[in-house]
Order: sequence, then structure tokens, then C-alpha cells
Amino acid sequence: MFEGQSQESVEALMNANVEFRKLYYLHRELDQQVNDAEHGVLPIDDGRLGQMKREKLAVKQRLLEMYERAN
Repeated sequence: MFEGQSQESVEALMNANVEFRKLYYLHRELDQQVNDAEHGVLPIDDGRLGQMKREKLAVKQRLLEMYERAN
């Protein structure tokens, strides 16, 4: 998600900001669940999958906003 940014600055923000850290791990969890659902490992319906994708995108946008404000 932060491919263009330095890993050190992301880690520093994770250490300094509890909300950023929680959202970062929530995004990772949602990403894994979406991937599992798309590969048939996690049996969920299309409505729930769509909801998870929207939530994942909202979390990503919030993380990017927080990162931009911090740097």
C-alpha cells in the first residue's frame, strides 16, 4: 500500500500514532479476507465481499491521508 514511501517513515508513524497502527493492521486483515474470499477459501456472499472491499478502500484512503499529513 505504501510502495512509493519509505518503510522507515511508515514504521515511525505506526509507532507514533495508535490510530494509524490500528488502521494499518485492519487494512492488512481486510486485504487477506478479500483475497481468501476471491480464491474460495473464505465462503462469503457477493454482498459481504463488496462491503469488505469498500471498507478496505475507505481504510486505505484514511491511512494515506494520515500519512500525507504526517510527512
